[in-house]
Amino acid sequence: MIHLALLQPDVQAFLSSHERDDSRKIALLTKTIGNIPAALLAAQIAGRQKASVKIPAYYHAKHILYPPSLNLEQSSSELTAQYKARLLSKIFSEQSFDIADLTGGFGIDSFFFSRIAKKVWHVEPNTELQQIARHNHLQLDAANIEYVNTAAESFLTENKWFFDAIYLDPSRRLNHQKVFSLAECEPNVPLLLDSLFERSATLLIKASPLLDLSAAIQNLRGVKQIHVVSVENECKELLFLCVRGFTAEPEIFAVNILSNDQAAAPFTFFASAEENLSLSFGEPQSYLYEPNASVLKAGAFKSITQAFPIVKLAPSTHIYTAPAVVPDFPGRIFKIEQLVKSDPKFIENLLPDKKANVLTRNYPLSVEAIKKKLKIKDGGSLYIIGFSSVKQKYLALCSRVQ
Repeated sequence: MIHLALLQPDVQAFLSSHERDDSRKIALLTKTIGNIPAALLAAQIAGRQKASVKIPAYYHAKHILYPPSLNLEQSSSELTAQYKARLLSKIFSEQSFDIADLTGGFGIDSFFFSRIAKKVWHVEPNTELQQIARHNHLQLDAANIEYVNTAAESFLTENKWFFDAIYLDPSRRLNHQKVFSLAECEPNVPLLLDSLFERSATLLIKASPLLDLSAAIQNLRGVKQIHVVSVENECKELLFLCVRGFTAEPEIFAVNILSNDQAAAPFTFFASAEENLSLSFGEPQSYLYEPNASVLKAGAFKSITQAFPIVKLAPSTHIYTAPAVVPDFPGRIFKIEQLVKSDPKFIENLLPDKKANVLTRNYPLSVEAIKKKLKIKDGGSLYIIGFSSVKQKYLALCSRVQ
């Protein structure tokens, strides 16, 4: 495997000393280091740079090898992989269960599963990618992972092993095009459900955050929980916990993980309760509330008003209001300093540096249009939020409380 040549001391020293360089410039080098092609050196440097943010456990370990950029891009981040591991550890006693990762890939999820499971099977058809994953796992002292070099479908056909849990993160690229429905991904999870439930009573399936939740439920069986996972208020993945024989309504968990791996308790609700709720609407009070990305993706537009003393402004305005600060709200809180006119001269008196962070929710002008009209630029500590209530449209100058 050519990647093993990357472990030569002079090559590792080069990668370490140039890890912050522009990888595109490294790719143009004419002088080789340890007979390694410049393009491969550049790919390793690009991988290190991405890993420093996405998977710091790998970045800080020695002699880690990185795959092509697409494989790294499709991998779970450290924070989301840890969340999945914690989810499974709540279901099973730690170190007492085994799990098959049927879409092993670069091996991030397999590694974090190995920390809490008795044994992990890393199933991956790409031989070189699996070799890289295995090498890295050894550098990270993960000794309880078994490797099977085959596709998920073949693994299920050729082996009759049983597992406490099976994990799948199907590829969302088909003929170089992005796809989102589970039936279009590879492997086709809905088509494999019978085989999967024959081998395990518990399935954990990762899907694109763009996937429609109700459509996914229809394509799966036994969905007991749905976890909508965001990191720093950016929705990253959907997780479907499926249990053989489960026929009740799934509970939905909306969670936002912070970069320090801290997260407030997930906001949980049931879709049927959401549908049956009726809402009253109000005009803006002293504070505005914007639910985090997971709450919005999960569709808890009404349920959030049952859990917290806030009022929605309008059916299509996903901002809420209240007269006071509501503790533990899952999202951002803004204090309305002043309702303002859409007039650059009026705004200039309030923003002498002509800077503000602009947000719009159900407002006729876009963010860029507001900035252009008011002659302001991004920045500063204040916010201008454009939104609509049932009765009228507003621009509010706000400060952020949470």
